Amino acid sequence: MAQPATLYAGRRFTAIAIFIAAAVGLIGRGIDLQFRDRQFLQSHGDARILREVRTPAHRGIIVDRLGEPLAISTPVSSVWANPRKLSLSPEQWRRLATTLDVDRGMLRSVVAARRDKDFVYLKRQVPPDIAARVTAGGFQGVGIDREFRRYYPAGEVAAHLLGFTNVDDNGQEGLELAYDHYLRGSPGAKRVIKDNLGRVVENVENVRTAVPGQNLVLSIDKRIQYVAYRELKAAVFANRAQSGTMVILDSRTGEVLAMVNQPSYNPNNRSGLRGEYFRNRAVTDVFEPGSTLKPFTIAAALETGEFRPTTPIETNPGFFTVGQYKVRDVHNYGTLNVASVITKSSNVGAAKIALALEPRRLWQMLSAVGFGALTNTGFPGEAPGRLTDFRHWREIEQATLAFGYGLSANALQLARAYTAFANGGTLTPVSFLRLDRAPPGRRVVSPATAQEIRAMLETVIRSGTGRLAHIAGYRVAGKTGTVHKTTARGYAEDRYLSLFAGMVPASNPRLVAVVVVDDPRNGEYFGGRVAAPVFSRVMQEALRLLNIPPDEPLENGEQMYAYVPPASPESFDDMGHRPEP
Repeated sequence: MAQPATLYAGRRFTAIAIFIAAAVGLIGRGIDLQFRDRQFLQSHGDARILREVRTPAHRGIIVDRLGEPLAISTPVSSVWANPRKLSLSPEQWRRLATTLDVDRGMLRSVVAARRDKDFVYLKRQVPPDIAARVTAGGFQGVGIDREFRRYYPAGEVAAHLLGFTNVDDNGQEGLELAYDHYLRGSPGAKRVIKDNLGRVVENVENVRTAVPGQNLVLSIDKRIQYVAYRELKAAVFANRAQSGTMVILDSRTGEVLAMVNQPSYNPNNRSGLRGEYFRNRAVTDVFEPGSTLKPFTIAAALETGEFRPTTPIETNPGFFTVGQYKVRDVHNYGTLNVASVITKSSNVGAAKIALALEPRRLWQMLSAVGFGALTNTGFPGEAPGRLTDFRHWREIEQATLAFGYGLSANALQLARAYTAFANGGTLTPVSFLRLDRAPPGRRVVSPATAQEIRAMLETVIRSGTGRLAHIAGYRVAGKTGTVHKTTARGYAEDRYLSLFAGMVPASNPRLVAVVVVDDPRNGEYFGGRVAAPVFSRVMQEALRLLNIPPDEPLENGEQMYAYVPPASPESFDDMGHRPEP
């Protein structure tokens, strides 16, 4: 039998041997892990703490022709969560919902709907103070991302023109959409180390540098844009109209200096708005141009050489029959010359002139100035309008085309067409971007015809239907239009479009503008009474802002830039009537 001392010594030796063997094994395994399996373990460790995160690219800013900002992107934060890690106590749920200013039940449902995912946004584009409180709250599985939010300093004044971006700063409407590829830029990426709360504790390396978007310089003059918006809004309100549109072009370059619509919206706060508020009526809505088309009918006649401004046209007894239809004038003007057909806005005179032309001649004129075709500006949703082929015209269609029924156009198309008369017969391409020089135009009428038409359009202001478009110190050329609106049952007898298209100064036109007031309901509906005053007020201010010199002596008692403020919404009661003093 072994002695106790010998037994204890054997056990001690065995224990020491086991410890030594374990130590050698651990050291060997450590050396093996350090050198042989180091890359494998490093990759697994990095996978648990390293993350590649997206770095947003700054969207390019949009400025007007003078460098005034119209759209800028400002840094904001968005709060996100990892639903797998987001295990909060009832008290923490309440505190997180209070911090984000959201309903606690809604917050729970958002997280529950993606509980098998690793990422969900809790709230996008929060103010800095809320982001700071979330960070300080120490919520498990909740993090902050840096993003950008678009801001529009001009608000609703330029809303339809600029459009807006979505929550990811991608263009959705207007020029934001048209030039999204130019403005957007390319996001970058970087590797970071995050702690168990999802917070970035160290930036490891830059994987890809974010490339900011390019800036966009528009042709718009913010000052003129504001004046046009102010006057159009006042006119729509005063006339209880359904809507309104105004377009102003630099006739020499084709640049759009202003484009406004009513009703408008605030692109900085679009909550509760319907999609119909977002469309830019100046390019998406088409209408029959009515009497504003008569100058093109007369131009087609003058171009044949068979008509002169003094050529007599018989309009007696104030109507004439085409097939089973009657073409009428407001009054019996008797015998007019071609120039007076424009001055008096005679439908009978215009129709008789059109019927004396070959259909191809009239169609070529209307097609040459751009009716029935896109303006090629690239603006989203532009409607081309409608101009049917002359080979399908009936006699009554040729007659009504002479005074603007039977074809359709948008306000931008109509304004562009009038640049042909302003530019001595050359049609200029339209641009929403500022240009350093005028682009090459396309001749559509002779210089002599353009000059004769301008002279006729001046008589409309001096003694015709457009007297309210007069501007002290300036010669104005333009044409009024009053168009019956179409309905499902045909033309409405008591619903109208009030139009005015004109240019100034008429001696050497610089600005061309079109005003459209849709369905005025306050008693007046003639274009010369509703739309012409808007043209006068806006262009008077635009001439002053652009330092365009006057071209006509002042009449007795007139004052240069004697501006009379428009009737503001506060000046009318709910029915649109001005209260008694």
